[in-house]
Amino acid sequence: MSTTPTPSRPEQGPPPTDKGKMAIAAVLLCIPIVALLWVPSYAKTDPELLGFPFFFWYQFLWVFICSALTWTAYRLTLSARGKTTHQVGEDR
Repeated sequence: MSTTPTPSRPEQGPPPTDKGKMAIAAVLLCIPIVALLWVPSYAKTDPELLGFPFFFWYQFLWVFICSALTWTAYRLTLSARGKTTHQVGEDR
């Protein structure tokens, strides 16, 4: 006799996920961390862009790159989990 209760509804429990898409989303989220922690790659003044040293415009560029990568990872996560029958904020 099993001591773990079986879910009475399919909505209970975590949704099935596509592990490949979740792995790609994780890699996308790690890219900016690695790129910005590798300081010697951008700790310089040349080339300048509109009078701004490379260090500043490179980091400002990553604001937009991070936004795009985070949005892409979010969309991948949603598609990896598939469709669910519950509403946002609803108890399962």
